[in-house]
Amino acid sequence: MTKDNKRFETTVIHEGYDAKNMHGSISTPIFQTSTYEFESAQQGERRFAGEEEGYVYSRIGNPTVSVLEKRIAALENGERGLAFSSGMGAISAIIIALTKANDHILCSSGLYGCTFGLLTLMKEKYNMSYDFISMDTKEEIRSRIKPETSCIYVETPINPTMKLIDLKMVAEVAKEHDIPVVVDNTFSSPYLQRPLDLGCDVVVHSATKYLNGHGDVIAGLAVGKKELLDEVSMTTQKDIGGMIGPFDAWLLLRGMKTLPLRMDRHSDNAEKIFDKLHSHPKVKNTYYPHDANHPDYAIAKKQMKRGGGVIAFEIDGTKESAQTFLNDLSFVKVAVSLGDAETLIEHPATMTHAVIPEEERLQMGITDQLIRLSVGLEAWEDIWEDLELALSKL
Repeated sequence: MTKDNKRFETTVIHEGYDAKNMHGSISTPIFQTSTYEFESAQQGERRFAGEEEGYVYSRIGNPTVSVLEKRIAALENGERGLAFSSGMGAISAIIIALTKANDHILCSSGLYGCTFGLLTLMKEKYNMSYDFISMDTKEEIRSRIKPETSCIYVETPINPTMKLIDLKMVAEVAKEHDIPVVVDNTFSSPYLQRPLDLGCDVVVHSATKYLNGHGDVIAGLAVGKKELLDEVSMTTQKDIGGMIGPFDAWLLLRGMKTLPLRMDRHSDNAEKIFDKLHSHPKVKNTYYPHDANHPDYAIAKKQMKRGGGVIAFEIDGTKESAQTFLNDLSFVKVAVSLGDAETLIEHPATMTHAVIPEEERLQMGITDQLIRLSVGLEAWEDIWEDLELALSKL
């Protein structure tokens, strides 16, 4: 094994940091500073002119953050990574960098509620347009591309319906038209899925979720080609100001070290809980990527290592039934977000996707009966006992 071909489990612990350069500190130091001293006025001039590498101001770069950016780039097999103060900070910086007024974005048939909100805002302010399509075939994608289409934006698995998109197929069509493909990889993490390897151009993450894994950080990450990410770094990141702080970057680095272990445990637990939900009489439909009966199972097997920790399911009843079920849970937490050690459960129609108008929400498959479950790291038997007791009261 050479320095450049370490396996994922090693890279996620070591990439981008050399303790020998930091007085032997095994843990990455937190550089809690806003600004940096120059050795001379001339050095300051060179750094501001981009003629010399080095730190200037922590909104533009920070040593702790740099380790994080190098590590996520290696994990996603990208040329450069950027760290942001939130997942939406990463998403908005990338979308704004790739678009201009009057452009068009082609989107997968479902999006996180705040991403939808961002597109709505850009439509109102800059006359941008967007379309949601299933992306099931090359012909469908080709037929919906317009001369002004400047970006294809994909979630897979889609939040919260767990529909999957064939990323290699989308990338092949996009390359015919020289259109960049941006993929929100939050649900899978690079341990389960690597979109850049499939031909996509940019990966974004809400690092708040699985990458951190402990529910104590708000953060976002983006990975892609160096030329594009350099441009984002010096424009929509620097000038809008969505830079992550060094302490949050340090927490994220600490959380990421256990990512492979956690993702396997999340997947193990989710598989068991899915089997139980799938056969329960009070549950109408269940959605999980590695379910052999999932309509996109072939895609899941092709591009995802495992199914991950998120399950969606529909209560056989009404909106009130779904809310009653949530209210009757004991230790499973009714909360948004996902990827924490704790099992989290929420009602997308009234929580994470409440901003989406009802007609469009239903077209996305987000019904009033749909529940999103982020299966945690607890004993799966305890998770199921809590869910089963609440279901039995319906």
